[in-house]
Amino acid sequence: MQIATWNVNSIRVRIEHVKNWLTLYPVDVLCLQETKVVDGDFPTAPLEELGYHVYFAGQKSYNGVALVSRFPLEDVQVGFAPVVGDDLLDEQKRVISGCLNGVRIINLYVPNGQSLDSPKYDYKMEWLKLLEQYLQKLLPGELCVCGDFNIAPEDRDIYNPKGKDKYVMATPAEREALIKILDLGLKDAFRKFTPETGHYSWWDYRHGGFANNRGWRIDHIYLTSGLLQQATSCIIDVEPRKQEQPSDHAPVILQLSLC
Repeated sequence: MQIATWNVNSIRVRIEHVKNWLTLYPVDVLCLQETKVVDGDFPTAPLEELGYHVYFAGQKSYNGVALVSRFPLEDVQVGFAPVVGDDLLDEQKRVISGCLNGVRIINLYVPNGQSLDSPKYDYKMEWLKLLEQYLQKLLPGELCVCGDFNIAPEDRDIYNPKGKDKYVMATPAEREALIKILDLGLKDAFRKFTPETGHYSWWDYRHGGFANNRGWRIDHIYLTSGLLQQATSCIIDVEPRKQEQPSDHAPVILQLSLC
């Protein structure tokens, strides 16, 4: 089974990119973030023409998540509320999940946080705390937790980490919150296969970020231990970032050999 995650930075702007990518890489499930569209305007037809089922939760101009699946998903849930009973942080559409072959695939768009002195940073930390509670309640089930985490877990996940601990996506508090989440029993699929630095999933549009590989690895796929043993590859596909008007993120692709 192949599962991919991709922050497309507007599904309506990138729908041809996504359609073409799925033609080249017909993954079983594609998790999309930052779709930036209300549900009634989601461009489902091009994806359905490829044989995919589409599930989404969106809002105008901001956020939004979607699951694009070759097979119908079971028990599709939107937000934290179905699991933790708390919908205070569900106004922003950032969580969607569904089950396939006994695996719950959880697609997340973690808040960016903007800056350390912003209320959005406080919101991010509150959101991460609720995410921990949410995942704890879903364990010990088999989980594939993926998406745009807006956190570089370690210095090797940043092209130049010097001084970055004073900026969002690399502060000690964010990294510690992520560690607490992973300590529930989740492992980084990409790092199972690629331990070295130099591999990134997001590059700033400005200042030749991509051309000079000044990137951050902030898009992740985390697996429970049983699934990690069945992971046979996990790669970042940088090719879509080379296209005209690309998303600033690249897809991450996981291959599972399910027993």
